[in-house]
Amino acid sequence: MVPNPPPSPQQAAQFQQLQAHLCNLWRPSDQFDARDCQVLVVPSLSLDQAELQKIAGVHYYEERLLFSLIRLRNPKTRLIYVTSQPLHPSIVDYYLELLPGIPSSHARDRLTLLSTYDASHQPLTQKLLDRPRLLHKIRAQLDPQRAYMVCYNSTTLERDLALALGVPMLALDPSLLYWGTKGGSRQIFQECGIPHPDGTPLVATPDELADVTAALWQRQPEVQRLVVKLNQGFSGEGNALLDLRPFTGAVVGLSSHQERVAILHKAFTQLQFQAHSETWESFEQKIHVLGAIAEVFIEGEEKRSPSVQGRITPLGEVEMLSTHDQILGGPDGQIFLGCSFPADAGYRLAIQQMGQAIGENLAQKGALERYGVDFIAVYQPGQDPAWTLQAIEINLRKGGTTHPFMALKLLTEGEYNPGDGLFYTRQGQPKFYRASDNLQKDAYRGLLPSDLMDIIVSERLHFNSVEGTGAAFHLMGCLSEYGKLGLTSIGNTPSHADEIYARVVDALDREVAILAP
Repeated sequence: MVPNPPPSPQQAAQFQQLQAHLCNLWRPSDQFDARDCQVLVVPSLSLDQAELQKIAGVHYYEERLLFSLIRLRNPKTRLIYVTSQPLHPSIVDYYLELLPGIPSSHARDRLTLLSTYDASHQPLTQKLLDRPRLLHKIRAQLDPQRAYMVCYNSTTLERDLALALGVPMLALDPSLLYWGTKGGSRQIFQECGIPHPDGTPLVATPDELADVTAALWQRQPEVQRLVVKLNQGFSGEGNALLDLRPFTGAVVGLSSHQERVAILHKAFTQLQFQAHSETWESFEQKIHVLGAIAEVFIEGEEKRSPSVQGRITPLGEVEMLSTHDQILGGPDGQIFLGCSFPADAGYRLAIQQMGQAIGENLAQKGALERYGVDFIAVYQPGQDPAWTLQAIEINLRKGGTTHPFMALKLLTEGEYNPGDGLFYTRQGQPKFYRASDNLQKDAYRGLLPSDLMDIIVSERLHFNSVEGTGAAFHLMGCLSEYGKLGLTSIGNTPSHADEIYARVVDALDREVAILAP
């Protein structure tokens, strides 16, 4: 778990002084800015490292913020991008070639790539803090009056790095991290009057979890399944399904709270984990470290998992950025695999309205930068509205929907319209996409980024800037070792985006089949 000690009064005051500069430094990444500006990108996944290791190739996820190179469209912006291991040159060239309206060589001259040369499981930010000479090198390239830091998520590590470098960070104050946990999310939903599943308070031991879950079960006697969630799980990997149906007969007529607690202790050993490597023994230990809650599992014949994304600017303004339908997998459909943009018209404006209210609540609490809210939508034929919505959690960081949307903006230079929830190019053409971090097959192992480019160019699937359609890739460093790739397919209709996605998969499958021994 990333440590979260409270700052000293001096540290807190220094950090607030730095953050006050953001109002003058910050501009939206898609807005032309002719000022001298320096941006330090630290794509550290400063989350619980044990949870992150459940994700194949997670050490390559530092590549997902390479779409931040969009800022190099501004002619006087300089950008420093730091990673744990050096980036393959062809990957960097790929992103620079995507930049519209500026020669890639001009952008490359203003880009500095640095690496800690450390493949350990520590967060990248910790690796930087442990290397004073590298910090000195970075500090020497930053003008405190013109520089700020961008990160994937914010913890005390990122705050310490900002203080060490003397630059503000365009991210949440880590003292507010509670509002992005499972327990904090539920509190905000209640404050905003947002519908959400019945659940338990946050607890720190399995005994406490059994106690509060028994109370939940008693007030919801008809519930069939519950979800047990680690307070800081990632991409659904920290969730487990608790099926109460095998124990229904045992509780009929029970009035004793302690009898239900005893049944739950037994049921916990039979949890259905979303991460295949998880066991009750290891999960139990994480409850002590991370804390956990239990919630009613939302049942329904037709269910979807939409999400809404927003941003709180340094000026305190709340902007809606996008909506998505999440593509989920895993044993019970709780693990994030990808997304499609925008969310279904049946509920996208409704979740956007709720996302706006949640953003305003967060802004009043002092939150900053990107946030996302996940929902469950259940179809109720014959009712108005036809979809019932339940808010599930808030993410106070960039997420799996951030980089595909950044790719869309980078490649099309269009704008999101909150009025109808669609994205339009400058010519008024709506655009749609399907994206995934998990295009993964064993047969893809051994493919190099250059092989991928050969295949995509020969099949004419590369993004076409004239037509405004095609495929954009990320996580290319994952491909050779894990057979895993990130893909955003952009089309003129949702079915067109799906078609491009399928054509990419078909092209890769055919290529590896030809070369198979």
